[in-house]
Amino acid sequence: MDYLYAVMLFAVSSSVTPGPNNIMLMSSGLNFGVKRSLPLLTGICVGFAVMLLLVGFGFSQLFELFPQLHLIIKCTGVLYLLYLAYLIAKSAGELSANQQAAPFSFMKGALFQWVNGKAWVVATGAIAAFTTVDSHFLSQNLLIASTFLLVSFPCVGLWLAFGSVLQTVLNSPTRRKYFNFSMAGLLVVSVLPVMAELLQL
Repeated sequence: MDYLYAVMLFAVSSSVTPGPNNIMLMSSGLNFGVKRSLPLLTGICVGFAVMLLLVGFGFSQLFELFPQLHLIIKCTGVLYLLYLAYLIAKSAGELSANQQAAPFSFMKGALFQWVNGKAWVVATGAIAAFTTVDSHFLSQNLLIASTFLLVSFPCVGLWLAFGSVLQTVLNSPTRRKYFNFSMAGLLVVSVLPVMAELLQL
């Protein structure tokens, strides 16, 4: 039981803290509302659980065999996050649903995990910390992925709900513009450590 509590605590703390997923969801909640953003929320939660399973089942060993693959994914992730920041900033000030692009889909939310630096850190950290190399590895891996799947919906969903609540506060084009620029800026800041690491290679 202590093991399960430890996994749950790690899942809650890593899911609810700021990161690219949560920033993207908060922005989506503001611009599109909760209902239209639910596919994105589901994609993020399911996509990360699948990522955990694949990392646990040895996907990370590919990086040991092909280190350049990890570099490619990092570079792709940086470019994609910067592109998302651009899209968020571009939507600044738009209030009418007819003027806005559609929110990100389930598939985009799921695939986004593979270029999300925080997701990689959390996934590899969870597998390294909470699994043992013995006959229980499979059940431990399934438990970790299941726990994250269940915990991430309410934890990450808080950011979506918060963004939706802000619709009533940020009810003018000017306020919404500043908010979206701020979210785009935070997304760029979240990429800076990865960019610094890449520049040192």
